Amino acid sequence: MTHKIALVDDDRNILTSVSMALEAEGYDIKTYSDGEEGYKGITDNPPDLAVLDIKMPRMDGMEVLAKIRENSAMPVIFLTSKDDEIDEVLGLRMGADDYITKPFSQRLLIERIRALLRRESLRNQAGKKQEESDKIVRGSLTLDDARHISAWKGTAVSLTVTEYLLLKSLAQRPGIVKNRDQLIDMAYGENIYVDDRTIDSHIKRVRKKFRDIDPDFAQIETLYGVGYKYKEE
Repeated sequence: MTHKIALVDDDRNILTSVSMALEAEGYDIKTYSDGEEGYKGITDNPPDLAVLDIKMPRMDGMEVLAKIRENSAMPVIFLTSKDDEIDEVLGLRMGADDYITKPFSQRLLIERIRALLRRESLRNQAGKKQEESDKIVRGSLTLDDARHISAWKGTAVSLTVTEYLLLKSLAQRPGIVKNRDQLIDMAYGENIYVDDRTIDSHIKRVRKKFRDIDPDFAQIETLYGVGYKYKEE
């Protein structure tokens, strides 16, 4: 199946060069030159993954992401400038799956896209093949691999693919500390570079989503300088 990717950036050079590189990999690419046009295109013709520049005219990448997340958990990668550290963190907290800093390697972007699409594909293939026994239940937490659905005390918690895989990695072995490298391998696959700050931002966002449902949620513990673990209730 040919995957559809939306590329939204106001830099025409990036739109041209990146779309050519992705088309050479067999992807179906739709390009948009500003956020408003990009959001309309994504809404009218939903892709499998979106690559968004943060700073764009009419509607910036943050606004586009916020609107996408109202109805969709599709993977989203942000393109950021070197000086946009605050924007990177905010973007991850809002639901982006990853970010790449400009100037970037097209090969790196392609590998990140492959990793995210591979996880989406595995999630969709699981579908009806999973049995009830394959669910992970840890006290009030339920993770349903077949549908990539998580719930806390019976209330659904909407997680992106990356967030779900990080939580699953921790919940599979409660009490066992996972360092950031192990979590990166679980969520992104081997040979994909992601810095520690990205994992920390994802974990903070997962905690917030659960605390929005239950302010007393404290199952994900930080061991400073070491990593994270899931605490049994």
